[in-house]
Formats: sequence, C-alpha cells, structure tokens
Amino acid sequence: MSKKTFHHLISTVVPLAAENIDTDQIIPARFLKATTREGFGEKLFRDWRYDNEGNPRTDFILNNRAYTGTILVAGKNFGCGSSREHAAWAILDYGFEVVVSSFYADIFKGNALNNGLLPVQVSDAFLASIFEEVAKNRETKLEVDLEKQTISLFSTGQSESFEINAYKKACLLNGYDDIDYVLDQVAEIEAFEKIKSY
Repeated sequence: MSKKTFHHLISTVVPLAAENIDTDQIIPARFLKATTREGFGEKLFRDWRYDNEGNPRTDFILNNRAYTGTILVAGKNFGCGSSREHAAWAILDYGFEVVVSSFYADIFKGNALNNGLLPVQVSDAFLASIFEEVAKNRETKLEVDLEKQTISLFSTGQSESFEINAYKKACLLNGYDDIDYVLDQVAEIEAFEKIKSY
C-alpha cells in the first residue's frame, strides 16, 4: 500500500473562512520547482503566513497557536485556479488530513483524493455552523467517518452526509494509489480472463 489509510477522524479544526482560495495562495508558484512531495508544508499559504521580511503575520490563523487540529475548514470554492498538484501536497505535508468546504474546484478535488487528502463538501449552512461554533470555542471538534460518509459537529449535534466517488473511497480506505488498486484486483482479473478465453 502506497499511502496511509483513512477511515475515521475526530479533531479540532483550523478555520480559514476566506472564499475563493486559489492554488497560488495555497502554494505560490515560485515554490513548484521541487519534484518530491516533502517540504511543501512549510510553504503552505506562504504569502499569507509571512510578511516580505519572512516574519510571521500574527493575524493569520496558521500562526495562531490557539487553533490546532488535522482538519482545515475553508470558505466556499476552495482550490480554484491552476491545476497544480502541489497544493494537495502542501496541505498534507503541513499535517491536515481533511479539508471541509461547501464547494471545491474539480481539479483540486481530484488531486486531493489522488494524494490521500479527503475533501469533504458540506452545505453552506453546515459550513456556517462550523465557523460559528469554532468562533465561540476553539476546542470545537468535528468527526469525519469515511465509511459512513458522514461529518458531525459535536457541539450542536448536527450531521451531514457527503458524496465521494466509490473508487476513490476504496483507495482511501485501503491506502491504495491507482496501481495498488489494480494489483488488488489481479485475482478477479485473471479469473475473468479465464472465463473469457473459453
């Protein structure tokens, strides 16, 4: 298996309420020279996290130690812009396992799923509830259950179902990439080929 499996997660969240966050904001283009996935976490939201002198911006959420967790909650239309896969690498390398938003750019969503990052799409109302609850209490927790395809907000008891491609769900549950998935089906493929050869 090529990646860590994902089944179930309970975590506090890091809220980033801005809408239309594009991939150049997630990982600026000048950092795309590397070809391995390691080290991108420190460049995540680089121009929002640091000023021109490299000093942390105290008003940016990732620099606020009061907010921790492995779930990033973002505003609507997350991951728009260019198709760079590095955006998913940076989010994962920083330590997030799940991103929650009410809408994703299709290419970002695909890149996330291909790299083991789970993008959970919720309703605008549910997203607003998360932001409201976190504003009241930074210890607010979300529960994400991939097998049941549900996301729950502990403080209010609210829960929603989310959609995910069945193939990508199987890959996340088993830690497979595309090649791993095919190799896992070898016995069935061979059996089918034997039947077809008669």
